Amino acid sequence: MNELPGRLVLVGHPVAHSLSPDFQNAALEMAGIPLLYEALDVAPGDLKAIMGLLADARAAGNVTMPHKESVFAWCSRRTPVAERVGAVNIFWTDSDGVVGDNTDVGGFCFAVERLLGRRPAGLRVGMLGAGGAAAAVCAAVEQWPDSQVRVFARTRDRADLLAGRFPGVARVVSRAMDTVQGVDLLVNATPLGLEGALMPIPPGSISLDTAVLDLTYRRGRTPFTQACRARGLRADDGLAMLVEQGALSFERWFGTAPDRGAMWRVALARQSGP
Repeated sequence: MNELPGRLVLVGHPVAHSLSPDFQNAALEMAGIPLLYEALDVAPGDLKAIMGLLADARAAGNVTMPHKESVFAWCSRRTPVAERVGAVNIFWTDSDGVVGDNTDVGGFCFAVERLLGRRPAGLRVGMLGAGGAAAAVCAAVEQWPDSQVRVFARTRDRADLLAGRFPGVARVVSRAMDTVQGVDLLVNATPLGLEGALMPIPPGSISLDTAVLDLTYRRGRTPFTQACRARGLRADDGLAMLVEQGALSFERWFGTAPDRGAMWRVALARQSGP
């Protein structure tokens, strides 16, 4: 981008829990960029009008649940990776309108490599969920050598639609328990855990050989992540994916890498704080 955006925002519903403003504003300060990253809680019925106002303001930003697929459809232009995922988590405005991209794929790959301690390859993945985040997972697995993903969702039609878009690597299973049988990595791509104590699957059903990545995050880690760790599983929440997708977003907006160390320090302090 040749000029700074008029505004820098996070669009979602809800967004009060998000750590993105904290670490993005830290990165902006370190880079000396005179912008404030704001969180906008936008109800689905207001999304079209708000996105129109943001386009008029030459805004850039991120998109989170439940708007990733809706904003994808609304964008004037989308990058190839966003087209493959069918969802956007980042946008910016140029002379042709609003451009949508997806840095969740890169963020997920980073989180998996961090959890496993190696580059992803030869992995059998079980996944719960079939929304925009799940599509980013499938797009990532598609890039890994000799890897496949089993998909379960409460709405079978959504799971079938997702697997149909990734026929080379994804197949649908009929029970949640089928996602944990003989897999190397289990991914929770549902919003369960964002609030309350509900878990997507009993941790006791997961083999100790299976690593667990919960794409949801919250202060103090999600109940699912905590329970998996207490059982002795390698498990992490969505913080690593969140920070890395944010760093990749920063690079798209400004053409320069952010201070990832500053982003991580703020994110970890806020996650462990009250």
